[in-house]
Amino acid sequence: MLPWELGGDQATASAGLLGALAAGDRHVTLRGVTGSGKTVTMAKVIAEAGRPALILAHNKTLAAQLYGEFKEFFPENAVQYFVSYYDYYQPEAYIARSDTYIEKDSSRNEEIDKMRHAATRSLFERRDVIIVASVSCIYGLGAPVDYGAVTVRLNKGERVRRDTVLRHLVDIQYERTNADLVRGKFRVRGDTLEVQPAYEDLAVRVEFFGDDVERITELDPLTGEVLAERDKIDIYPARHFVTPREKLLEAIKDIEVELVDRVAELENAGRLLEAQRLRQRTNFDLEMLRETGTCARCAACTTATARGRRSSSNGGSVSRARSTTGPSPSRSSSSASIRGSTSRPRRARTSSSARRGSSSRSSARQASSTRRSRCARPRVRSTTCSPRSICVSSGSSARSSRR
Repeated sequence: MLPWELGGDQATASAGLLGALAAGDRHVTLRGVTGSGKTVTMAKVIAEAGRPALILAHNKTLAAQLYGEFKEFFPENAVQYFVSYYDYYQPEAYIARSDTYIEKDSSRNEEIDKMRHAATRSLFERRDVIIVASVSCIYGLGAPVDYGAVTVRLNKGERVRRDTVLRHLVDIQYERTNADLVRGKFRVRGDTLEVQPAYEDLAVRVEFFGDDVERITELDPLTGEVLAERDKIDIYPARHFVTPREKLLEAIKDIEVELVDRVAELENAGRLLEAQRLRQRTNFDLEMLRETGTCARCAACTTATARGRRSSSNGGSVSRARSTTGPSPSRSSSSASIRGSTSRPRRARTSSSARRGSSSRSSARQASSTRRSRCARPRVRSTTCSPRSICVSSGSSARSSRR
């Protein structure tokens, strides 16, 4: 229920939008000057239609403002917030001039990550969902079918082995701990399992009697106080990028086949360093995928793999699309420009004081480069990502701003 009635042309605009929605029109535009009540008009449409709604804002500031307004308009609905969880993001890069490799570095906001998970969970469980999002929601999060298929579902009185539940939690990226219970982790004490889902502030305690689920309760993870009894519980993955084991192994086979072709292309072109680096990094990532189900560099290639999943979703397979990292004139010329830019330039004559100043600045730059290079990986002329990615870092350090 809105806090006030619509006035002026707002009621007419609301009726027109509802009529277009009922008629099945897919594209309708509401126009109005600043302060004319467009937000309130759309809130009225959402309330009358009774459908899940996605409100897309072009930046985080406006998204936060809309989130607060719709929380007031719909106190009983599941109003959720979905924006990028990066506080800081530095993509990996290679600076040819100083021969410096910069490792990818990022800082995630755990509170925003929790709200993202709460948003996806609400889409599975409720119909009165309103998602306020930035352009972050455009990027692929995997297949909804796969996300729902790996959910841990427990019912009171159900017969299930405790060890099976523990393995399932590990498969969906929950971590076991013996210390304090925090978001995205679980701990086991005898026949008692305690989990704090990635989307809640409260924890869940599941008590087993043999292979039977005897009791399910909600509790405060800090004090351990029992807050409510539950008859069933659904625990959704701790990461959005989860894939069933069968599809993961199928995708790994495709990556291995493509790796052979891509390495052969680089070796035939005489780019031996790039071929060695590509083989080394991809094999490391594949090993991580086999053992843990994820790898640290997968997030850098999210956009490319998401595009592949969308194109292959109709066929029911994963990552069948061809990689877009094939040889192209632009990338070949980019690599050539890197090799050319590393040649030593001619130095003009300078005085002794200028040489001393230049030497000190060169030492400072060298020390800074040493501090920034944080991994013992081979230095090459260009940085080529895994076959599934579309990113090639060359020239100077590239910074990306993700909303």
